[in-house]
Amino acid sequence: MAAPRLAPIRLAIVGFGKIARDQHVAAIAATPGIELAAIASRNAELEGVAHFTTLEELLSQAPEIEAVALCTPPQVRQAQALAALRAGKHVLLEKPPGATVSEIAPLIAASRLTGKTLYATWHSRHAPAVEPARAFLAGCDIRSVRIDWKEDVRVWHPGQGWIWEPGGLGVFDPGINALSILTRIMPRPVFLTRADLAFPSNRAAPIAANLDFTDETGVLIRAEFDFRQTGDQTWDIRVETSKGTLTLSSGGAKLFHDGQPMVDEVEAEYPALYQRFVELVGQGASDVDLTPLVHVADAFMIGRRDVVEPFDD
Repeated sequence: MAAPRLAPIRLAIVGFGKIARDQHVAAIAATPGIELAAIASRNAELEGVAHFTTLEELLSQAPEIEAVALCTPPQVRQAQALAALRAGKHVLLEKPPGATVSEIAPLIAASRLTGKTLYATWHSRHAPAVEPARAFLAGCDIRSVRIDWKEDVRVWHPGQGWIWEPGGLGVFDPGINALSILTRIMPRPVFLTRADLAFPSNRAAPIAANLDFTDETGVLIRAEFDFRQTGDQTWDIRVETSKGTLTLSSGGAKLFHDGQPMVDEVEAEYPALYQRFVELVGQGASDVDLTPLVHVADAFMIGRRDVVEPFDD
């Protein structure tokens, strides 16, 4: 086990886009034991924080940096993570951890070889309703699950062309958040049985997906993901059980049992991620769960593909 730290972990954010600005900066500031010491980004910087244009420049010029949070598109993250680990840095990966499942194994090997922490994050698992839902479902029979995860891509991913390229996942970029919650709260492993994927004629990733899962008991789990939602956004998971209906809404911020509120708290997902990262570094440990990404890979493997009308930002 690693020795206790006295000074905070000096961390750099690599890729300073919307998610880094909206979530990571404030979460790091709110987390004891870690501090934002640098930004590596070609197009953006943060006042008062050391700036580098590339990860390579950061690694060569800032040896005091101990860890990196990779907030770059998933298509480039594997090479960056490998370079950082080999340079002796702890690595936090935004979700999804990579563009493919197979590219993560060399990162795990590099983490073990260097003794540095590798943390594949799933921020939605830290939503306030998730652990109470997990505890509730552990004590009852599950009869069916319905997931509706529908949002407006123009609102949440403006101008982010990478999301439509191979490895960008398309609608699975938000949908994988639902899968990360599902695989956390279900008492038994689930597996995919059917997938219908809708690809715009001018895009290489799906804009919508309808999925069926089950588990060893035959429970029907149906998920609908859609990037074309306008107006109210929908991030709900509804579970019918022997003890009534359990509903996680607002992406896991709220929990209801037969319509009665059980949890309604302010979201604090990203501070929880960084708290976990600090713990892992202190323990000399890693945390890499690929289950949600495996389900996405399965959907691409067995899914029936339909071509739909072109989509333009």
